[in-house]
Amino acid sequence: MNQAGNRNLSKPSGGWATPLNNSNHAKGLHSALSRQILFQYVLSLLAWCAGLPLITFLAVLLVSSRTWYGSEAIYPFLDWARDYFWVLFVLALIFGLFVITIYFILKPLRYVDALVRASQQLAQNPERPIELPDLLAPVTDRLNAVRQESLRSAAAAREAEQRKNDLIVYLAHDLKTPLTSVIGYLTLLRDEPQISPELRARYTGIALDKAERLEELINEFFEITRFNLTHLTLELSDIDLTRMLEQTCSEFEPSFAEKGLRCTLDLPPQLPCECDPDKLARVFDNLLRNANFYSFPDTVIHVSGQLNQGLITLRFENSGRTIPKEKLDRIFEQFFRLDSSRSTASGGAGLGLAIAREIVRLHGGGICAASADNHILFTITLPQRQTVPQPPTVYPSVRNS
Repeated sequence: MNQAGNRNLSKPSGGWATPLNNSNHAKGLHSALSRQILFQYVLSLLAWCAGLPLITFLAVLLVSSRTWYGSEAIYPFLDWARDYFWVLFVLALIFGLFVITIYFILKPLRYVDALVRASQQLAQNPERPIELPDLLAPVTDRLNAVRQESLRSAAAAREAEQRKNDLIVYLAHDLKTPLTSVIGYLTLLRDEPQISPELRARYTGIALDKAERLEELINEFFEITRFNLTHLTLELSDIDLTRMLEQTCSEFEPSFAEKGLRCTLDLPPQLPCECDPDKLARVFDNLLRNANFYSFPDTVIHVSGQLNQGLITLRFENSGRTIPKEKLDRIFEQFFRLDSSRSTASGGAGLGLAIAREIVRLHGGGICAASADNHILFTITLPQRQTVPQPPTVYPSVRNS
């Protein structure tokens, strides 16, 4: 039933995420290196076979350029070399070929040793650039690319962990406020039995509100602690997204009304989709919740959708402060909050959009954000059926209101 299979919802940002085991790339590098070594070997053999006769000819020419006498110390050696000239020539040729062959046999072993040292350096000291022989330049470039990616991933992991730890501290602090209020109002109701029914109802309502907020904070805390441990599995069924969005938007009407917001829908009469309704409802809930929080008062939240060649496109638009590009690029990171100064008492832990992205990806779709001119747009693409291939990346444009 689950076409997408299991996927880790909470894949940590960071770690050694760069795939080192790229078989096609490795085979290409191996073939190129083998061809280059073989070419150098053959070229060295040819150079020796051509160079030795030339050197011999020059030596004979030099020796023959003067007259040698038997009284000279070198004369016996020259006389012996003349008698065994071809034997010495063949032995020199064979010796040179042997030395060249041994050199090129040992050369790959030196490269292997260099690669082993480079891999150890990559694991133990990635800050230092990898340096290999010139013949291994493609491998050097590849390893340095992996090194750079690992450094970026490690930095992102440290930053995400720091944000997570900060949020846990904020949550622990913010848990005290509603808990203190609940205890205070319940104590007041217990100690003042003669309190009027109106005041009792008011205090009970306040205590209930604080208890509900306390529950939300506890859920956020639980969300953070399990974020790196959960695996999502899709439970697919055929759903009409038009009806789902209409119902979700209607549930937000009381919250929208408090800020004078109005939600408009531009959807086809039916928008059938094979999906996990509970998980997609969480995505829509998060987008509408963010739109409610970040919209200017007395503005419109617009939700539209269309189906084109088996691909569903949904757009959530609202009028709000323009999101800076540097924050827009990170808006789907785990534990990243648009307003870092906002305490958890007035917002979530920064997991909503990160989880929304993973849910959409698990469905084989994509989600992205754009913002300009006090306008915010989130675009979701989903395959209508889970057998539809992975859709292309969406590059949304912001509609000017």
